[in-house]
Amino acid sequence: MTEQLLDRALVEEATKKSGLIWVRGSGAPAPGAPGPEAPTQALWHVWHDGAACLVGDGPGEQPLPGLVDGGDAVVIVRSKDKGGRVVAWTAKVVELAPASPAWEAAVAELKGKRLNATDGEEMPARWARECRVLRLEPQVGTLPLPDGSLAAVPLPTSATTRRPIPAAVPRLLFKKRGRRR
Repeated sequence: MTEQLLDRALVEEATKKSGLIWVRGSGAPAPGAPGPEAPTQALWHVWHDGAACLVGDGPGEQPLPGLVDGGDAVVIVRSKDKGGRVVAWTAKVVELAPASPAWEAAVAELKGKRLNATDGEEMPARWARECRVLRLEPQVGTLPLPDGSLAAVPLPTSATTRRPIPAAVPRLLFKKRGRRR
């Protein structure tokens, strides 16, 4: 019993302090049911009322692949200062119904943490129309952390890297200025 309480405290404290969690959804609505395993993805969240709350799957919001209502997810929490893994835990995914009391409370917390929102006060209404708000509710216990690297091939994207800067730019930026007389 004491170990469960300590695990719960570790999950809560580490997840509260981390602004980013790594989540892999099972894609299956029931434990043990076959479903495609989604990639592990970094997601911003808030800790509210004993669970990690997320918003996404809408225009301008983070994608939530493999996170289905009633399904399971694995959450890996990193250290905010060092970036290393602190704890991994399993969660039950619960989708909150728009305008329900639980949805309103979660959205109030999420709204305060959402950076660079273009629609300000209209954001909750847009989330209700176009997005999903999820709770990742911790299950009993924690998962053992892996010994090796979890590095993976990056997912395909249309993003490109910067091209080399033109040769003249460093000369223009760093040329010595003549002395004034």
